[in-house]
Amino acid sequence: MPRRHWAMNIVGIAGVLALCHFGESVLVVIMVSILLAFILAPVTDFFTYLRFPRSLAAAIAILLLLAALSGIVYYSYNQAATLVQDLPKYAMKVRDEAMRYRKRAESFEVLPPEHEKGVVSVRPATDWTDILTRGFGSVAGAVLAVSFIPFLVFFMLTWQQHVRSATVMLFPLESRQTAYVTLGLISAMVRSFMVGNLLIGLFVGAASTVIFGAIHLPFFYFAGFVSGFLSLVPYMGALLALVPPIFVGLGHVSSQDVLVIVVSVLALHLIALNLLYPRFLGKRLQLNPLAVTIGLLVWGGLWGAMGLVLAIPITAAMRIVFAHVDSLKPYGVWLGE
Repeated sequence: MPRRHWAMNIVGIAGVLALCHFGESVLVVIMVSILLAFILAPVTDFFTYLRFPRSLAAAIAILLLLAALSGIVYYSYNQAATLVQDLPKYAMKVRDEAMRYRKRAESFEVLPPEHEKGVVSVRPATDWTDILTRGFGSVAGAVLAVSFIPFLVFFMLTWQQHVRSATVMLFPLESRQTAYVTLGLISAMVRSFMVGNLLIGLFVGAASTVIFGAIHLPFFYFAGFVSGFLSLVPYMGALLALVPPIFVGLGHVSSQDVLVIVVSVLALHLIALNLLYPRFLGKRLQLNPLAVTIGLLVWGGLWGAMGLVLAIPITAAMRIVFAHVDSLKPYGVWLGE
């Protein structure tokens, strides 16, 4: 009997993973829509409190989000365009630095056998569109999938109570109270996760902007917030957060300033990881580091970059579900702290 039990578990897990893999384009759109709906729910509730119809309140919330995203894209584009215009001013410095590191790397490079006797090796270029549109098939498919997100968010906001009550009614009578509590805990966790990450990103971005401005880093107001939010990326955040300030600082800042950038970025990352994350997110997520790492590995392998973004809330939601289902409680304990 135990063998059959474990065999059925393995088959079930394999079936779920296969469904997630082949249904990536649909599931990612739904997950992103759910996260956005949780972000916009307080805004919708605010306008509903002002006696706006629920549908109008949801539409206003979505329009505000689209306006904010458009402003960010417009501002980022202008900053990037200005940066590109200023690149020739220190292009020689960037080229010299790149050549210096390239020569140093070539001194340690071991040439493979095909480089002997004048054999030329041709490596295929990376097709970045394949990476960006993974799971959607093409750019047109990606655009089509993304176009569903505003409508999904709108209906999730306007039919919020109906969807929740209808979902609870799907369960047997004796399990409905447990399902209702579980859905409430997942909602609170997702909302805390989104708000917590936003607050931490704003804090780290603001602190980085002040530090970069103090050393007169070019585009410090742009590089600071980009670095702050990149710092939130699991595991790779500290390295990614160093890229914007060091790139815009090449040819403009001294080696001492580069050291200040590195130390400040690492210090802010450690503060966010060890102080801010436990305070804002720890009580809601309650995931142990091993579970987080495995979750990032699994969902990143299934869905790529979007999987890394969604891995933590999905794994935390799984822990909540496991903790309220008797047969799955041991798995919830394993995932928990």
